[in-house]
Amino acid sequence: MKKVFVGLSSGVDSTMAVKILIKKRYDVTGVFMRLSDTYFSKESEKKAEVIAKFFNIPFLIFDFRKEFKNQIIDQFVEDLKKGITPNPCVCCNKDIKFNLFFKEAKKRGAQFIATGHYVKKRGGFLYKAKDETKDQSYFLWSLSKEQIKNSLFPLGNFKKEEIKKIIKKEQIDTSKESQEICFIEGDIYNFLKDRIKPKKGKIIDENKNVLGEHEGVWFYTIGQRKGLDLPQGPFFVYKKDIKKNILYVTKNKELLLKKEVKFKNANWFIETDFPILASAKIRYRAKEYPCIVYKNKAVFKQAQSAPTSGQSIAFYKNKKLIGGGIIYE
Repeated sequence: MKKVFVGLSSGVDSTMAVKILIKKRYDVTGVFMRLSDTYFSKESEKKAEVIAKFFNIPFLIFDFRKEFKNQIIDQFVEDLKKGITPNPCVCCNKDIKFNLFFKEAKKRGAQFIATGHYVKKRGGFLYKAKDETKDQSYFLWSLSKEQIKNSLFPLGNFKKEEIKKIIKKEQIDTSKESQEICFIEGDIYNFLKDRIKPKKGKIIDENKNVLGEHEGVWFYTIGQRKGLDLPQGPFFVYKKDIKKNILYVTKNKELLLKKEVKFKNANWFIETDFPILASAKIRYRAKEYPCIVYKNKAVFKQAQSAPTSGQSIAFYKNKKLIGGGIIYE
């Protein structure tokens, strides 16, 4: 019987992953990864233990708070100070969930780790999940082939709604889904102002009119509309000057559009001989669009709205995740 350690967060997805793997006759151990000291995390830890007891499986806690703070939270803040908009989930998957987690699991005899990610694994490659509205392959482009080999993704062929019904029928008390950035409770501005000193600067439109003041360009991202507090809007952030601390805004959405997106730190799962034809998405909730991919840029047939430095671009061919990178322009 193959031994698998499941990242048990206490949500419906990881709970379902446990259920599926037990049914497939794996030797399952539930593991809660302690990443932060938020109230949500502490409550989830308690529920995860209850869920493990429900399934009568061993339960462990791996304390990664120190590594998570150093590698994810601190880097997130440093990136924002530089004026880019990082994607901490991508980094967490690569460095924590599919790296540290597997190393600790392997020490205890596990052959695999498993998570509640919505993604399919086939022939050593990752594919978009059956439920494309929940597909999370976008967050996994930076994994190594070895990390994929060591991992199981039991939810790839399920729809979210059917999973909710199954877990509800079992009468298992699961946690609500965490917010987008798991280590931030409440408003992101309040989280950041304790770590980045506010600094007033000008808000200027494309015609060089000064419209107001902001608290620091690092608190804003390209394409952002909310939080500008400008009359006669809506206005959108279309450019940032980090050195001068100037925020440029516009009502004209055309200024947000770009056909060419440059990226760095690329990771490919296939042999590449550029240029190649593929499709790509520039943020998690974005649609996928055809593009020509060069070594460090993607040229889209249809202009993309607000590509943002620090965010990920993920590339696909026939639903297969073939690679990705970090947008820088």
